[in-house]
Amino acid sequence: MTAKTPAPIPAPKQRFGRFLLYSLGGVLLLQAVPYGREHYNPPISKEPVWDSPQTRDLAKRACFDCHSNETQWPWYSHLAPVSWLVQNHVDEARSEVNFSDWRGDAKHGEKPGELQEMIEEGEMPMAGYVAIHGHAKLSEEEKKQLAAGLVATAKANGPSANAGIPPNPNSGAAVPSDAGPVQGN
Repeated sequence: MTAKTPAPIPAPKQRFGRFLLYSLGGVLLLQAVPYGREHYNPPISKEPVWDSPQTRDLAKRACFDCHSNETQWPWYSHLAPVSWLVQNHVDEARSEVNFSDWRGDAKHGEKPGELQEMIEEGEMPMAGYVAIHGHAKLSEEEKKQLAAGLVATAKANGPSANAGIPPNPNSGAAVPSDAGPVQGN
């Protein structure tokens, strides 16, 4: 009776090559999941009346990629699983504050105090976003300027600014009567 010799253990290069091959196969398989690759920006329905052009410029630089219908979708936002994360962040951000679909305090995030707090406490723009998009990094002075400008903008566009505008039956928010049907994200 002969003794069986154990199968040889693959060399480190072979193990690494197999790891890369399986990883690539897994990433390719993930591309079959349909969520997060088909991005679209709904039409701009109502942007707030900004307190100043500087506030809008700062908001566009630091906030619009997630909090507007003017999102710039980078190449990596089309590759799973990163696309899932990006799509989820934009969907959640737009549901809180959307500068392209301003409802005048109807959304929790449009309240002046909320806007100010998120910026002053460094919660927005998100650190991960700023790390990848250096243009969104704000100096301390710019943060103060943006926070104050958003508070002024939100107050000027709050519920009293929408007096006489019938509520939208789909959201309970005030919309201009000539705005037509509300389009979802």
